[in-house]
Amino acid sequence: MPDSPRSRAGAEVLEALLLKLRARDLLGEEEEQVLRDSVVEIQEAAAGRMIVRAGVTLSDSILLVEGIVARYKDLADGQRQIMELHVPGDFLDLHGFLLKRLEHHVGAMTPVRLAIIPHERLRQITEDHPHLARMLWFSTLIDASIHREHILSVGRRTALARIAHLLCELYLRLEVVGLAQGGRFPLPLTQADLADVTGLTSVHVNRMLKSLRDGDLVTFRGGEVVIQDWEQLQRIGEFSPDYLYLERRPR
Repeated sequence: MPDSPRSRAGAEVLEALLLKLRARDLLGEEEEQVLRDSVVEIQEAAAGRMIVRAGVTLSDSILLVEGIVARYKDLADGQRQIMELHVPGDFLDLHGFLLKRLEHHVGAMTPVRLAIIPHERLRQITEDHPHLARMLWFSTLIDASIHREHILSVGRRTALARIAHLLCELYLRLEVVGLAQGGRFPLPLTQADLADVTGLTSVHVNRMLKSLRDGDLVTFRGGEVVIQDWEQLQRIGEFSPDYLYLERRPR
């Protein structure tokens, strides 16, 4: 029987998520179909729009289909600290399923497409599909691991190492979902955005990018990053991919 339009749409919007999950474990056809059927709506949002506001009661969780999203907190004077950048295939607020609200904001850094999954459908997954539930839980654990690495960067790594580490991480995360290859990946962010991620000033970010460029390690131009010396970039950032748990194992 041919796939229905809804089934094909579900496959399209979940492609990055499925690639991300398959990199860590095997998924059955039924499990993949359950995920496709859980999506009830696709939304779009412009760059700069707040997607989830801190303190608001949540009844859905959101999967990023296209674009880049930031998880962040800000101060009364307008200063912002980005705790994590999300790429396609990431849930933005899966932990909101149990917490029912977030204590931080989630906002679009670029134009984005979002898949909406009601908490009621997530609850059904936890009751009827234990392995799939573990895989979704695993996704939140990876988020936590990325957060810990980010704390280390902001707290202890040098400015140059912070930038190098971030670029290495984003390359591998985008490579998993088919959006990076050959040392190239899209990064349509400003230097001010990167400053908010790394806890630096825009001027300092500019100097660090120039240092990487002058060393023939990385170029960042026109919203694209080109890594010219992966091994040296890893050394500068003291980067190890262990915290991304990219190996496929039974979960």
